[in-house]
Amino acid sequence: MTRTVLESLLAGNARHVESLAADHFDGVREAQSPAVVSVSCSDSRVPADAAWSADRAGELFTSVNVGNQVWTEVDGRLVVNDAVGYAVSALRTTDVVVLGHTGCGAVTAAYATVAGGSVGDLPPAVEAAVSRLVPLAEEARELGVFDADTPGGEAVNRLVEYAVVRQVEYLTENDEVPESTDCWGFVYDFQRVYGDADGAAYLVAANGESDSEALADVVPDGFEERVRSIR
Repeated sequence: MTRTVLESLLAGNARHVESLAADHFDGVREAQSPAVVSVSCSDSRVPADAAWSADRAGELFTSVNVGNQVWTEVDGRLVVNDAVGYAVSALRTTDVVVLGHTGCGAVTAAYATVAGGSVGDLPPAVEAAVSRLVPLAEEARELGVFDADTPGGEAVNRLVEYAVVRQVEYLTENDEVPESTDCWGFVYDFQRVYGDADGAAYLVAANGESDSEALADVVPDGFEERVRSIR
């Protein structure tokens, strides 16, 4: 007999409970002070915590949404999303990470919209999320990040990177984010677009800077290969 989804969930949680040391939540049972807030995509292939091997309680504050967006819309204007806003204001988080990924479905939908394709009927909230990415796709096309001759998959991945870079710029320039906050942009690669290492995160932006040579000076020794651009 096939196990039900509920049984699978409960069995998975039981394994989780068994894996935790007795002192796992010591020091953070009543409060948290994570150094980093990471914004990643809801895509099932992108592990929000595991991408950074963040396995200690209270280590990483996470925002997971369609298209790894650091913003949302309130009263007709873009604002920093709730998770990032809470992290940098109430939790005094010092670093924000934007983690895009190759083959992103939300970016693909934004690209299709701009390229004249059809994305079909989307639930209202999903349509709203994609619509916030469409202006980035339009910008990218105007700047030559992709054009009509660029193969679809390649165009999407270039746009993924562009969207990460622009969101890091948005955070860096936004008054809601303290000037002392470091903002990093990465692309998580499971399509082997940037290299052959499955699951590697490549730095594409830092505090508004996206030039690869400048970023190479930022990363610690030994991680130079994690600075790449496909734009």
